[in-house]
Amino acid sequence: MRFFARGIHWYFAIVILSISTFSHAQGSGSFPNKPIKIIVPLAPGGGTDIAARILAAALSEVVGESVFVENKTGASGNIGMTAVAQSAPDGYTLLMGNVSTNAINEFIYAKQLKVSPSQDLVPITMIASIPNIIVSGPNFPPNNLKELVAYAKQRPGELNFSAPLGGYSNLDMLDFNRQAGISMVNIPSKGAGSSQTSIIAGEIHFSILNAATVTEIIKSGRMKAFATTSATRLPAFPDLPTMIESGYVGIGSDNWNAIFVPAKTPKPVVDYLFAAITKAMQNPKVKESFAKAYLPIVLSKSPEDAKNFVRNDSVRWKRVISENNFSID
Repeated sequence: MRFFARGIHWYFAIVILSISTFSHAQGSGSFPNKPIKIIVPLAPGGGTDIAARILAAALSEVVGESVFVENKTGASGNIGMTAVAQSAPDGYTLLMGNVSTNAINEFIYAKQLKVSPSQDLVPITMIASIPNIIVSGPNFPPNNLKELVAYAKQRPGELNFSAPLGGYSNLDMLDFNRQAGISMVNIPSKGAGSSQTSIIAGEIHFSILNAATVTEIIKSGRMKAFATTSATRLPAFPDLPTMIESGYVGIGSDNWNAIFVPAKTPKPVVDYLFAAITKAMQNPKVKESFAKAYLPIVLSKSPEDAKNFVRNDSVRWKRVISENNFSID
């Protein structure tokens, strides 16, 4: 698996920062001195959950305290995200957020949210950016994207797809419907595991799922792959075209994951967590585990770098949501 990086020179600075930060924090005995919780706002089994569990085990070794994962699901990730935003800003409750919870939901669920993700949470660092694959069950008649579009045009409104309501895959599918001139109905997903089961069984015709959860299933023949939403072809599927190659420009998003904490978390704690997480992610065993799970690692240069990335992606999604006139009351 080819890992993604943003340059190597800053890793040396991180190592130095890690040593000094750890010495200061451990010497004062202020942080950490009890277990750290990573809340995953989505169901177990998806890429976000897998990344959190690999990180938790490695981070525990670095900080010398137990680090555990809690899945707090519901409301398209808003329940878990809100719980972290409203938790004590002490560094002991982290959010493994993603593109939906921290770049999209603020605009789609503006009327329902009790917190503002951009104001009440701050990112520590990016963790991974997972490409997505358009898939169907093995018995779905079309075998490529061209055949799929022709098949859907003959059956307007009869085909369905599965996506979390208001999530990035939902918005990508709306864009695909519009560009292809087809009409498919969304059956809101209850989680990665539920979508996989429904697609394999033929209950759902079509979906966009991340490579971390479906690569082995596709290789086993239990799913068909039509295209990847990534900018380039995936090493695991060199013959699988991208959406761009298939003639659909601007459709497709990687499901990035990042660690967030409440906005009022003290800077020394934020800096400590950044250094600790970065050190944990550099562990060869972590890199191997992420590679086996088809999770491309992407780390930020600093918390400020992570903040800029999330801010810019939020601006992009705000535009996409506006163009599709999409909202949830």
